[in-house]
Amino acid sequence: MAINYIYPVYEVVRNENRCVNCRICEKQCANGVHKYDEKSGAMIADESKCVNCQRCVATCPKRALKIVKSDNTYRANANWSSDAIKEIYKQAESGGVLLSSMGNPQPFPVYWDKIVINAAQVTNPSVDPLREPMETTVFLGSKPDEIIRDKDGKIVDNLSSQLKLSTPIMFSAMSYGSISYNAHASLAKAAEKLGIFYNTGEGGLHEDFYKYGKNTIVQVASGRFGVYKDYLEAGACIEIKVGQGAKPGIGGHLPGTKIVADVSKTRMIPVGSDAISPAPHHDIYSIEDLRQLVYSLKEATGYKKPIAVKVGAVHNVSAVASGIARSGADIIVIDGFRGGTGAAPTRIRDNVGIPIELALASVDKRLRDEGIRGNVSLVVGGSIRNSADVIKAIALGADACYIATAALMAMGCHLCSSCHLGKCNWGIATQVPELVQRLNPEEGCNRLVNLVNAWTHEIKEMMGGMGINSIEALKGNRLMLRGVGLNEKELEILGIKHAGE
Repeated sequence: MAINYIYPVYEVVRNENRCVNCRICEKQCANGVHKYDEKSGAMIADESKCVNCQRCVATCPKRALKIVKSDNTYRANANWSSDAIKEIYKQAESGGVLLSSMGNPQPFPVYWDKIVINAAQVTNPSVDPLREPMETTVFLGSKPDEIIRDKDGKIVDNLSSQLKLSTPIMFSAMSYGSISYNAHASLAKAAEKLGIFYNTGEGGLHEDFYKYGKNTIVQVASGRFGVYKDYLEAGACIEIKVGQGAKPGIGGHLPGTKIVADVSKTRMIPVGSDAISPAPHHDIYSIEDLRQLVYSLKEATGYKKPIAVKVGAVHNVSAVASGIARSGADIIVIDGFRGGTGAAPTRIRDNVGIPIELALASVDKRLRDEGIRGNVSLVVGGSIRNSADVIKAIALGADACYIATAALMAMGCHLCSSCHLGKCNWGIATQVPELVQRLNPEEGCNRLVNLVNAWTHEIKEMMGGMGINSIEALKGNRLMLRGVGLNEKELEILGIKHAGE
């Protein structure tokens, strides 16, 4: 029916004077956009299949291609956008739930961009990171309330298990299945080289990656995929995933098309079966239940590993975090509503949750007011885009930041938001062998190392400019931040003053 026709979002523009019909674009596109037409002797394009991954543009040897946003629009209407109309048509035809990947793309405020950083001047001299010591090492885990000494005056080691990071950046949870073997290999190798950690996500740990255990955080989610004693013992830290920023309050879903042999073995589920994790943990319905799981995991691993609990940023997150801090957990992970995902209902991704900046400030204040901030470390994620975001997050109270979308982009992701289709042309969010091979793990590792090293250098430069020489001195130091264009309530929640004050 004509009513079901939706004009393609993107158009393929081919420069016929440059195109030599080499058909490389046809070979490189897993979505079947490009095709050689024998009758006309020219390349043609099915633009309805284009997701704008830019693979054809990047690999065309003659630079004959570009992808442009279609200028075909519906009648202008301030209330009914073209996207809203198209979604109505799709659901009226299919009766299904709309799915999307990556983070929330809606034009909500980005508070990082409304916060500026202070700089040292005459009376508070700056620090030169090229010539003076600058400490970026971070320890994650519960800290004791006081220093205890024995009768000889020596410090008694009463410190619980800690994660030592060379820099306050880690690779966030992305499961094997949602991303490829080579993407996981890139993350694991880079974490080892950098002296930081990467997170397995809820898909278990491939047997090839057990050797990276000292730099691995293993996740226990509601589906318990791939969770068994060896898995728990393999990692340096165990993270209980209660929720995530892109879809708080609901479970996960990895389509059966991505459950190939190795993924099946790692997740301990049949080949080709959908991996559907429930919305709640069916053994957690209170903080007391959470405490029981925390200590069960500590008992199972001999109290040698810190236990983290991950939650999505929601309206009552500060109260939830207070309970987590009292449950015996060592680390609280908060994921903001712009956090990425391999697949989520579009309505959930775009409408549920709150910005990580507000959630972080609220949690840090609540824990300090209750005198339990030292009981836990705070790690935040959900669209940490650059080193300035890291600096601002730490000044708002974070101990460290998780990055995921930024890490994927370092490996080649072009943010086409079609991960759930499993046809990633860059070899990242796919299990198709010929596509997976497009991502070289060594190159992926090197690019990740370069990214984190570059951010770390910038962090040192910014701290030096602030007159601060350590991450610890920056943590929770809101005096170093000012707001621009924020209202009084936003400034109050963030705990910062407006620029000019």
